[in-house]
Amino acid sequence: MMLVNPRLYEINTRVWIKQFGEHTTLSEIPFEVFENFAEMGIDIIWLMGIWKTCTNIIDKSCFSVDLISSYNKSLKDWKKEDVIGSPFSIDTYEINPSLGNRNDLLELRKKLNEVGLKLFLDYVPNHFGADSELIKTKPEIFLQADEELLQKDPHTFYRPLDNERCIFAHGRDPLFPAWTDTIQVNYFNEEARRFMTGVLLDLPEICDGVRCDVAMLPMNNVFNNTWVGVLNKYNYKKPQTEFWKDAIKNTKSKFPDFIFLGEAYWDLEWDLQQLGFDYTYDKRLADRLVVDDIIGVKGHLNANKLFQEKSVRFLENHDEPRAVAKFGKEKSLAAAVIISTLQGMKLYHDGQFDGKKIKLPVQLGREPEEKTSGRIKAFYENLLEITDNEIFRSGKWSMLEPFAAGQENNSFHNFFAWEWELRGEKRIIVINYSASTSQCRLKFDINTKKQDIILNDLLNNESYIRSVNEIKTNGLFIELKSYHSHIFAIVY
Repeated sequence: MMLVNPRLYEINTRVWIKQFGEHTTLSEIPFEVFENFAEMGIDIIWLMGIWKTCTNIIDKSCFSVDLISSYNKSLKDWKKEDVIGSPFSIDTYEINPSLGNRNDLLELRKKLNEVGLKLFLDYVPNHFGADSELIKTKPEIFLQADEELLQKDPHTFYRPLDNERCIFAHGRDPLFPAWTDTIQVNYFNEEARRFMTGVLLDLPEICDGVRCDVAMLPMNNVFNNTWVGVLNKYNYKKPQTEFWKDAIKNTKSKFPDFIFLGEAYWDLEWDLQQLGFDYTYDKRLADRLVVDDIIGVKGHLNANKLFQEKSVRFLENHDEPRAVAKFGKEKSLAAAVIISTLQGMKLYHDGQFDGKKIKLPVQLGREPEEKTSGRIKAFYENLLEITDNEIFRSGKWSMLEPFAAGQENNSFHNFFAWEWELRGEKRIIVINYSASTSQCRLKFDINTKKQDIILNDLLNNESYIRSVNEIKTNGLFIELKSYHSHIFAIVY
């Protein structure tokens, strides 16, 4: 059964685990750490980057000019040994030896489940590491090429390090250059589809769900458009069915509660949901919040209810700049209120609650020292406690429409407002998403015969007595400073 409005916490495992000792394994992490996550109302722990990677290709693929620039920017004292390679350059789906073994993971999952936490791991459908041992044992699953293609585009095509005869394609997103530390899986090959489905079918034994990297790339039309030249040259035909529809159906027939989360872009989120994904990234919301596109956000939030419930709301993750750096401190907190009080999954990134500003390249195995922002930490602790209430889990969400507080006052356009309702209880959320103090009025249904109600502002620890008649006729008057918010609990 799909979780309703769950909260997921992403951890960059290879870096994060070192705080407990240089050689700590998964089963040796102090368990009170995860108990604290459960107490905070987190539902899912995503241990990003636990699989065995191709370390042989680090020297060749991880010191390009752009990567070195990113290392210099994020970790000024980095050394060569800090570069441990991308966690998405997977050799095989075995636990990275530096993190322990399968039994360590099984033990950790058992403990997580006992305190009500689910465990998510990575599933990277598009590619493996460029020197994966599967090149020797299962070469047919990869997209092969020839000398002509290699000569035309040596960045996209390559010879594996220990195989001078065969030529393969690196994995790629059609909008970017190929990832030279990867090898492309051929989704127009039935054997590749069977193999990747088999990988999926093994994962429910060790985790409760998967975050599927760039999930749109194996879709038939996307794959065809990305590799049309190679596919036509070798006469590969477009399959009659979609990989995801078949693979998810097969997996859920055996493990119905297993959860699929898809990293998705290009407005293909709904398509992936129709193919079986329980949740898909909501990158469009994050991007619109960055540029203060209030009208665009409101339109986005009025989309199909099922789409909303399956959307993953986030401000940052390992691919994105840190929220404080991207939004600025005050705006990031207003945006946090927005994503935390919407329908759907909420994704929080390790370090977000501390106000970290530095985005760490995934190839680095060490992060810089950053001071924790006491104000941001306290804000998130309060916000998470407020939104852990059942009303935000099982209630009904509805958009509210702020309107002008007076003639020639158009600042009401700066507000977001919505409500949650469950068994007669309400939460009213109001956010001034602008850089100036703004006013609005707001009407909402009140089921009481009393003349006055109390509005307890849970976010700011203040209370207001207001007339029921005024709210019903003129509307509740709201004035909020720049990027400030209310979360009201109504007391009749």
